[in-house]
Amino acid sequence: MELSVSHIGICVADLDRSRRFYHEALGFEEQWSHRVGPEFGPLMEVDGVDLRSVMLSRDGVTIELLGFDAPGHSGSGRRRAMNELGFTHLSLKVDDVDEVARAIERCGGAVVAETRTRLPLGGVELDFLYCTDPDGVRIELMKLP
Repeated sequence: MELSVSHIGICVADLDRSRRFYHEALGFEEQWSHRVGPEFGPLMEVDGVDLRSVMLSRDGVTIELLGFDAPGHSGSGRRRAMNELGFTHLSLKVDDVDEVARAIERCGGAVVAETRTRLPLGGVELDFLYCTDPDGVRIELMKLP
């Protein structure tokens, strides 16, 4: 069976804000954008679909930001619990956790400081920190040797 990952979709409250966040804070580059109409309603299980889609890529990973003009978005935008069923987080390997965390805050995301975890492993330190995008999507920063 041939199979390859196409992209990861993220519903966002403010498409322009999220586009800036993923580009400026995390270095994703916009590849293309398009409108999606009611012809995709059955696939999405949403009536009256009218949305703008922006595809952003970095290091072979593509994220699709979905900005629903109609019928709008739902949900609280809260950071979901790790043991809540479904998508839990986007994990990024970084060379400087603090630098990326500052960029995330500067661009409208949040740092969850109490999640900072440093673990020794064979004479080096592993460094982990959870952050969120502007809509509460959990982003894991991890520095590995």
